[in-house]
Amino acid sequence: MVRSIAFVAVFYINTAVFLLFGSPLLFAPRSWAMAGLRAHARTSLWWMRRIVGTGMEVRGLENLPEGPALIAAKHQSAWDTFALIPLLRDPAMIMKAELGSIPFYGWFSRKFEHILVRRDKAAAALRQMIAQARDRASQNRDIVIFPEGTRRPAGAPPDYKSGVLALYDGLERPCVPVALNSGMYWPRGTLLKRSGTVVVEILEPIPPGLPRAEFRRLLIERIETASEALRQEALGDIGGATKATDCSTPHGNKNKT
Repeated sequence: MVRSIAFVAVFYINTAVFLLFGSPLLFAPRSWAMAGLRAHARTSLWWMRRIVGTGMEVRGLENLPEGPALIAAKHQSAWDTFALIPLLRDPAMIMKAELGSIPFYGWFSRKFEHILVRRDKAAAALRQMIAQARDRASQNRDIVIFPEGTRRPAGAPPDYKSGVLALYDGLERPCVPVALNSGMYWPRGTLLKRSGTVVVEILEPIPPGLPRAEFRRLLIERIETASEALRQEALGDIGGATKATDCSTPHGNKNKT
């Protein structure tokens, strides 16, 4: 717990430093700001490894398509919101619009040209989300969505929303399911962080053009089956020593941090 509290303090200090001293990037090209975002992710992962002893392993990077794709990732932890960034092609994140009003954080989210969605606007919000996602994909960017909309505890029953279905239809691009077990190491609702190795598994892409029901079934089946296997794997890993290396390579076969 002492190491967990120390990491949380360092994480927020690190984030504040990036936001404050990186504020000139608000007036720089977006690519510069995105480089700062990736640097924040890597330094956060480095501090977590050094202080808590929590590393990262990435499997299946070869499953990322050459062109932009819809990335549908399991969401168990705040860890997911930054750790996936360096792995993907200039990602545009689907976020709730309320986050855009937070000073610095919201300003940078707009600078990154993430996609801010007003959940209270229903159909209009979906149309706007699809239009913005098409625009970002035309810039050769991956579109990232957490299909359940919010963090879910590791092992919780799935609760997939309709937004990912609308994006799948509207983008007409492959959807790459992503499983992970971050909730076993950075669980929601507690300061406790556990040592071990968070595993991110990039799964076989789902081709575009499938009926919605078939796509939904495949997406849930692949993400949930793999995430449960990773949860079981984590049960034997928690508390063990972790050896780690850099995760900066955006494409490859296997990566550890």
